[in-house]
Amino acid sequence: MSQTQHRTAPRRSPFARPAKTEGPRASFSQLLPFIFEHRPVLVWVAALSIVGALTTLAQPLLVSRVITIVEAGQPLDWIVWALIVLVIVSGVISGYQHYLLQRTGEGIVLSSRKRLVAKILRLPIAEFDTRRTGDLVSRVGSDTTMLRAVLTQGLVEAIGGTVTFIGALIAMLIIDPVLLGLTVLVIAVAVVTVVLLSQRVRGASQAAQEKVGDVAASVERAIGAVRTIRAAGATEREGRTIDGEAEGAWQMGVNVAKISALIVPVAGIAMQVSFLVVLGVGGYRVASEAITVANLVAFILFLFMMIMPLGLFFGAITSVNQALGALGRIQEILDLPDEDAHDRDLAPLALMVGDANAGVMPDAAAISLDDVHFAYATTRTDPADPGNESDDAAANEPSVTDRQPVLRGVSFDVPRGQRIALVGPSGAGKSTILALIERFYDPSIGTVRMGGLDLRSLDRAELRAQIGYVEQDAPVLAGTLRENLLLGSPDATDDECEHVLRAVNLGSVLDRDPAGLSAAVGDDGIMLSGGERQRLAIARALLAAPPILLLDESTSSLDGVNERMMREAIDQVSAGRTLIVIAHRLSTVIDSDRIVVLDGGRVVGEGTHAELVASVPLYRELAEHQLLV
Repeated sequence: MSQTQHRTAPRRSPFARPAKTEGPRASFSQLLPFIFEHRPVLVWVAALSIVGALTTLAQPLLVSRVITIVEAGQPLDWIVWALIVLVIVSGVISGYQHYLLQRTGEGIVLSSRKRLVAKILRLPIAEFDTRRTGDLVSRVGSDTTMLRAVLTQGLVEAIGGTVTFIGALIAMLIIDPVLLGLTVLVIAVAVVTVVLLSQRVRGASQAAQEKVGDVAASVERAIGAVRTIRAAGATEREGRTIDGEAEGAWQMGVNVAKISALIVPVAGIAMQVSFLVVLGVGGYRVASEAITVANLVAFILFLFMMIMPLGLFFGAITSVNQALGALGRIQEILDLPDEDAHDRDLAPLALMVGDANAGVMPDAAAISLDDVHFAYATTRTDPADPGNESDDAAANEPSVTDRQPVLRGVSFDVPRGQRIALVGPSGAGKSTILALIERFYDPSIGTVRMGGLDLRSLDRAELRAQIGYVEQDAPVLAGTLRENLLLGSPDATDDECEHVLRAVNLGSVLDRDPAGLSAAVGDDGIMLSGGERQRLAIARALLAAPPILLLDESTSSLDGVNERMMREAIDQVSAGRTLIVIAHRLSTVIDSDRIVVLDGGRVVGEGTHAELVASVPLYRELAEHQLLV
């Protein structure tokens, strides 16, 4: 059989915190796709902004006209009513525009969360080994929320504000160029100040969001192990650890507030200085009859109208930079490759190095491993406890040595319809073999085949549809018994669900709650005992009844009675199916068609129980201790 030499990307320990590096900074162009998803609504909002700006610009002109008419002693007639209508129309437009912006902002948050969740659920398993769950949750919750501010805090409103600003500028130029020149000088200083300060907002905002992610990760860690923490008397220590993370997030938030505090008053100061300049110089020019009182009043109103959109512009700069800081963290995940991103490249390679007549061979083994090598790269645990190494693919403690090989040239076949048991001491590589069969990882060297085909030439979804996998610590999802069972068999009937539950001796769980299959199991199955959680996970796999079953220490938490009933249930469902079982109990593996003994990532023996007891010292030793290691 040919060898496939394909190396996986390095994997880091799930227990080692990744080194802090400056995250990628998003550009404004990366923000546009999120905004343009709502283009029709935004066009309508922009149109409303322009109409609102025109109604606002018309008001000072009417006020100036009112003053002129009053000075001339003429009747006001329709002008007052026109002014009232303009004020009402402007208010209605502003309110409706605010609603549309808020709704669209929520739409941006929703679409970004959907994209991010879809990406997270498709990431390679190795990514979850290097990233903390709480930080990923924070990106979905907190970081996406920051995108709302782009619309609700001035960006789109700045469009109408721009029209108002330009219109006011032109009107002020017509009224008095001298006053306008002085006003523009003050505003120019304010704009330069804001632009310089805003460069610091993005970095500070991104650092603050990173800290929020750290807090979420620490809280998730503590809640997930709350019973262990309390039993160890470590509640106060964990509380202090989380407090430290929270204080770090607070400090980063304060840093953002400090920079924002410098930006926010700039518009107010610019307005006050401009107003004082206009009053002083304008009063002098009225006295010298260079302009009229009506013109001065109109100029002042236009000044307010020009300063207000300037404040929106400053706010937009701040909110956009804060959003870009959060978007950098979102984009970091979105830019990661999917689990199957390179499958199209691997499939031709797998076929090229495989058998000449690639295809499902009727006589081929259901599963075969050919000189398989594998290493979890750059993994490390506490050097003080070198005995921690375990062979779990993703959950157990990793090796003490960086790039420590887990499998070293493993080869064996699993014939169709047979039960194969994998035994060996902790760290031998048993769980890793199951992870490779599931294609959570690919071999560093060698080939794993199903029906004679290299797994890398198969579609992952189709591959996994042929396999039922019960992890060593198979999770029970928060929800009901039915929802857990239907996870892999969405079309199963209630009768089928009840039948499989009673087959694994979970009938008492059904009977003790009037809700039956709708009974809640609690977060992580906390409403169930350890053995019940394990049996529910097995029932989930048995209900799907796939051609191949992978059971990783599926009876380790069961007592003798439940283990016997579990074996009977597995015997019933395994008729005509292929089973690969990892177990530490002699009673679980003794009836297997063949037993593969692993030690240090190598196969040290294969055969029946009687053959291995006679020929393999390691197996004989394990058997003497009932394989309880």
